[in-house]
Amino acid sequence: MARKRGYRNLLAYLVLNLLTEAPMHPYEMKRLMHLRGKDQLPSVNPDSLYHAIGQLERAGLIEAIETSRDGRRPERTVYSATDAGREELRNWMSELLTEVPGEFPKVIAALAHLPAMAPDDVRAHLERRAFFLEVQIAAGEAALHATTNRLPRVLLVEAEYAQALRKAELDWVRALIDDLASGRLTWDYEMLMRVVEEERRTRGDRAMS
Repeated sequence: MARKRGYRNLLAYLVLNLLTEAPMHPYEMKRLMHLRGKDQLPSVNPDSLYHAIGQLERAGLIEAIETSRDGRRPERTVYSATDAGREELRNWMSELLTEVPGEFPKVIAALAHLPAMAPDDVRAHLERRAFFLEVQIAAGEAALHATTNRLPRVLLVEAEYAQALRKAELDWVRALIDDLASGRLTWDYEMLMRVVEEERRTRGDRAMS
């Protein structure tokens, strides 16, 4: 019987990866995620971390192997990946590396309907998007610089990939802003609606014939 995969989310994936390296307790997982910069990908807080651990444990992919207490500190449970968890991680990683996602970024929904907004307004919003991308790129570069000297590159390639995507998008957004500013890309809503109406009428005539 196929295993239900309701546990499949990015934080659970990170937890499963760590527990295939070595058994550890949640505090150690969170510390390693931070040191390696992995907590920049999903949001990591105690509630979300324990929720991901619970999901993986219920799915039989990890198991508690030890519970200890250090002085007055709360009990700490050490978890380890099971054989099923290691197999699932290999399958999960294979899918993530090879499958092209079918979902587009949300911004594509807005780009698909630009005529609903005036060209100058679109340009203003895109300029804000470009600014936010610049901030993200600068922050990403700083994070990479801070970790490059103490971590092997294989632990940082996802950050390189994220930077490449942001830079490519920024280049494209800047080019679109230039086209809007120069008038190479512009539109008149009422004129476009007349074109759409004419197309709809022509399509209807063809369907009737």
